[in-house]
Amino acid sequence: MPKTFYEEIHCKTVLNRVNGGNFSFRWTINPYRGCQHACVYCFARKTHEYLGYDIGHDFDHRIVVKVNAPSVLRQELRRPGWKRELIALGTACDPYQQAETRYRITRGIITALRDSANPVSILTKSTIITQDLDLLKELASVASLTVSFSVGTLNEEIWQRVEPGTPRPIKRLESMGRLAKAGIRTGIMLAPILPELTDTPESLNQVIRAAAEYGAQHVLPIVLHLRPGSKEWFMPFLREAYPYLTPQYQRLYKGAYAPASYTQEVYEVVEALKEKWGFSKSHPPVESTWGQQKLPI
Repeated sequence: MPKTFYEEIHCKTVLNRVNGGNFSFRWTINPYRGCQHACVYCFARKTHEYLGYDIGHDFDHRIVVKVNAPSVLRQELRRPGWKRELIALGTACDPYQQAETRYRITRGIITALRDSANPVSILTKSTIITQDLDLLKELASVASLTVSFSVGTLNEEIWQRVEPGTPRPIKRLESMGRLAKAGIRTGIMLAPILPELTDTPESLNQVIRAAAEYGAQHVLPIVLHLRPGSKEWFMPFLREAYPYLTPQYQRLYKGAYAPASYTQEVYEVVEALKEKWGFSKSHPPVESTWGQQKLPI
């Protein structure tokens, strides 16, 4: 396995404005660039090219660390014009990837958000977040907090291939359960839903049922999308791991997104299963557009 390199930088800003798009938030924070989770489908891979790195192993093993992010954020939250708007933490690269055990940048950011009573939504695949349970409880007592765990499948063979650097899906659900028992609003991103691999009713039912059993309050589905940068990394992986699926993916992903008819069919199955397991009925959420449009990192 390639060695991981950490590039420590001092950033001028931490809060990134989201311009346009159908999002429930206008601001994002990403403490790291690059991600050790090494998910083969990650939409943020293209962003590493802006740094002169490649979308493949560099993205997985050259991690940019914004070491002064917590102090910069405190300054930004004190600005007279700041209105304590919802901030999305981890829209591009996981804020609780392995680097967090070394740098604790995300913990510093959450501390600043707690001290400012600022609402936040967190997205992660990591169990490391439970180390901040004390802090998350304090934040939730003064501001709106939602934590979503990305779980696309409970099939361990598929998980090991597509998300090689992440904790087991069941461990993520267990971590979610710990947060739920602590009174924190939490749920799952059912993402990404992979055609012919994790899109069957049986596979979707398995994840949604487990989410309900572990105390999730929401299930938000996202069908795989392959934007430039991610597509060039994902398709060679597919040819090697699941060569029999290559022709079908080439038909489905002539562009970045699967046909609307396919996506709608999958969402209808998800909605029926959500109702079965006691989740409220909803339209595909605005959060399901994460990664479908360019988000600041």
